Amino acid sequence: MSVLALEGVVKAFGDQVVLDALDLEVAEHEVVVLIGASGSGKSTLLRCVNLLEPVDDGRIRLDGEDVTDPRTDADAVRARIGVVFQQFNLFPHRSVLDNVTLAARHVHRTPKAEAETRGRRLLERVGLADRAGEYPDRLSGGQQQRVAIARAIMTEPRLLLLDEITSALDPQLVGEVLDLVAELKDAGSTILMTTHEMHFAEHAADRVVFLQGGRIVEQGPPEQVLRDPQHESTRAFLSRLRPR
Repeated sequence: MSVLALEGVVKAFGDQVVLDALDLEVAEHEVVVLIGASGSGKSTLLRCVNLLEPVDDGRIRLDGEDVTDPRTDADAVRARIGVVFQQFNLFPHRSVLDNVTLAARHVHRTPKAEAETRGRRLLERVGLADRAGEYPDRLSGGQQQRVAIARAIMTEPRLLLLDEITSALDPQLVGEVLDLVAELKDAGSTILMTTHEMHFAEHAADRVVFLQGGRIVEQGPPEQVLRDPQHESTRAFLSRLRPR
């Protein structure tokens, strides 16, 4: 059974259809990377999966459960999903350790001592053990994003959603964040992510999915989609990204 399955998902904003009867599955331990131009539906897809946007038609299943059923407890679903957005969204008035452990303590009811022990281990894993007591504004953008990733995996989510997590970073900080994502892949995380970093997608993804106009135009192994795309739209998109 797939961890995530989208079945005929439709999402529109007014007259603009952003997701057009979209089908997509993500298997356990699989890393799926969504690529496409701005407005192709990538971020909206992630927001629908995390129930931040209601779908207009179709179903989304998490471990087989229809989470788009109106009777679904959205908070309980989100507790099984880790999310990292473009902006770090850290609480500025809380320490790094508090940011990492907050959901575990207040949503999952993990005892404070247990949560902080795990939180410190995660901060060590992301290279920030010595910054546990700092406030986010004392950290670089790359460090803040690593804290956000540690927070997302603190509760051992079934699915990790990463939305252009390097787009707000200075170029020299991108590598350290992508290295961490590669480590999560090696550790067996199930990840659905959007990125404009094609080099990273080629080396970290199990499958690359090209979206255009809310539809999947092409998908497959990264070496096929990125190096030998079969669809003209995919070729045109990738050609715009390559340096001239």
